[in-house]
Amino acid sequence: MKKNDLSERLNKLDDLFSTEEERIYNNAQKIVDVNLSEIDSFENHPFKVNDNDELFEMADSIRESGVLVPAIIRPKNGRYEMISGHRRKRASEIAGKTTMPCIIRELTDDEATIIMVDSNMQREKILPSERAFAYKMKLEAIKHQGKKDILTLRPVVDKFSSAELVGKEFGESGRQVQRYIRLTELIPDILKFVDNNVLGNTPSIALRPAVEISFLSKEEQTMLSDFIECSLITPSLSQAIQLKELSQKSKLDYSTIENILNIEKPNQVQKLKINMNRLRNILPQNLVSEKEKEEFVIKAVEYYCKKQKERHQMER
Repeated sequence: MKKNDLSERLNKLDDLFSTEEERIYNNAQKIVDVNLSEIDSFENHPFKVNDNDELFEMADSIRESGVLVPAIIRPKNGRYEMISGHRRKRASEIAGKTTMPCIIRELTDDEATIIMVDSNMQREKILPSERAFAYKMKLEAIKHQGKKDILTLRPVVDKFSSAELVGKEFGESGRQVQRYIRLTELIPDILKFVDNNVLGNTPSIALRPAVEISFLSKEEQTMLSDFIECSLITPSLSQAIQLKELSQKSKLDYSTIENILNIEKPNQVQKLKINMNRLRNILPQNLVSEKEKEEFVIKAVEYYCKKQKERHQMER
């Protein structure tokens, strides 16, 4: 085989196993500085950009060395839409920059969605809520393309559904992808408990129970959220299945939720940590001992829960 032929085949293999984002970077012929004020966030961007320590460290780096990896943007409505680089843009703003280096590409909505999801899925920590909406957006984009993978124009193997294709790229089964997508049916107040399971906060709900809860109506989810806020008790998988079954029979109300979740679960010990600085200006000054403060807080919570229960009974 000629050397040139071998090189050409190797280049084709590299292209086959690279992402569209990588190909854009590798083939970028022109990188331009674009005003930050002209770049809008991706519509319904599912990934949070938090002003945390990691972002401030990035800002320090940008302040010193600039943005080393250009963002990917596309023209949209006379402005630009960010595809890859939301955190770099925010860090640039913190660093006092007014422009950032960008690669400008003409992309369809589906192409832009897939690149946006793929570029953000490389993050070290991704919350279940972020993963859920990202998977949903990418799955819908792939379905729009029929049976072609738009990034490589290779036919999708028949045995893989769209969900399995998405999962394969991120090391997950198609079923797990569908579980995450079900989380998009949760109300925000429940979804935050699912994120807590990754963040290490309480109260928290694991993925599998959250999937079952996603089949409850919005009103039923609100009742469940109110109970969790009051009691700090979250459903196990078996309890979540019970809630779902009762919901399907139209037999789920606040009292039923309370009765089911108040059954003590094996190895479950509820722990509550309260920052006393937050209570200092709320608690009566005559409470001296820790026991007195604890009793006051318990009575306050009991009163709140009683009022919540009365409100739900009046609304039925």
